[in-house]
Amino acid sequence: MNPHPDQPAAASRSSEFNLIRRYFSRPALDAVLGAGDDCALLQAGPGMHLAVSTDSLVAGVHFFPDADPVSLGWKSLAVNLSDLAAMGATPRWATLAITLPDIDDEWLAAYADGLYRCAAQHEISLVGGDTTRGALSMTLTVMGEVPAGEALRRDGARAGDTVWVSGTLGDAAFALAAIQGQLNLGEDDFAALGARLHAPEPRVALGLALRRIASSAIDISDGLLADLGHILERSQVGAELDYTRLPVSDLVNDLAAHPAFDRCVLAGGDDYELCFTASADSSDTILAIGAELNLRLTPIGLISAVPGLRLLDAEGQPVTLDTAGYDHFAS
Repeated sequence: MNPHPDQPAAASRSSEFNLIRRYFSRPALDAVLGAGDDCALLQAGPGMHLAVSTDSLVAGVHFFPDADPVSLGWKSLAVNLSDLAAMGATPRWATLAITLPDIDDEWLAAYADGLYRCAAQHEISLVGGDTTRGALSMTLTVMGEVPAGEALRRDGARAGDTVWVSGTLGDAAFALAAIQGQLNLGEDDFAALGARLHAPEPRVALGLALRRIASSAIDISDGLLADLGHILERSQVGAELDYTRLPVSDLVNDLAAHPAFDRCVLAGGDDYELCFTASADSSDTILAIGAELNLRLTPIGLISAVPGLRLLDAEGQPVTLDTAGYDHFAS
C-alpha cells in the first residue's frame, strides 16, 4: 500500500499498521495464518468449493456520510454475507479494505464493534485487508465453503418451479424514503423500518437449508424485479408473479396507498432477503424450513417457459408498473 502523499512514508506506514493492529486484528478462529503477514493462509475443507464475493460501500452512494458507525460496521459485512447465503455457502473468512479521510479513534472503535458483532454471529473471521487515506469507503471480500455440486446458482430455474421470497419486501426502501423526506413516519415506525435499512439480517441459515432443494437463488439487493430478472436471464426462462402475494410487513401494508409503494416493494432494494425457485413438490419441505427458522417464506409465482417477467393481479390480469431495480450507472 502506498502512503498518503501528504505524509512522510515512515509515519504513514506506522499509523496504518497501528490502526490495523488496534481495530482489525482479532484472532482468526479457523485460519492457518490471519491478518499481519503478506497474505492470509486458509485451509479449505476436502470436497468443498470456495465461494468468494466482493462488495464496496461508498459514502454518499450506499450510506450517508454521518451514518452510525456501529450500524455501518454491521451492514458492510452483512450485505456481503447475503451473497454467500444466496449460494448456500457457509461463511468462513473476510478481508476489509477501508479508505478513511482521517483516523478517528472513536469512529473506528464503533465501526469495528459493529463489524465484529456481525462476524461473531455468523462465525466468520476477518483475516486481512488494507487501509488507505481518502474519501470514506469500505470494500469487503467474503469467502465461504459449499460442498462440491451443492452451490445454489442463478441458472437452475425450470418451467413449473415455484418462485419464493423470504421475509418481507420494501421496509428498507420506505425507511430511506422517510429519511429523504418523501413520507412522514412516527418514531416507533421509523425505528422498526430503519432497522431493516441499517442492520439487515443475511439469510445464511436459509441458504444452507436450501441446498439440494432450491433450483436457483439470489439475494435481493437491487429490488425483486431486477434480481429475479437475473435468475430469469441466466436460466433462460420467464415468470408470472401474483401481485397480491407479495410479502410485506404490517407497517408497509399500511402504506399501500402511498405513491412510492410499488417502487419500494418491487424495486427499492436493500431488502437482503432471498428470492429462490424450487420444484412444486418441495413446498411442504420449504414451509417446514421457514417454521424451523421462524422466517416467513412466501410462494409468489411460477417459472414459465415463456420469456419475460409478468406481474398479475387477483383476476390474472397484467399489472403495469413504471419501476425497475436500482442501477448504479442509470442516468
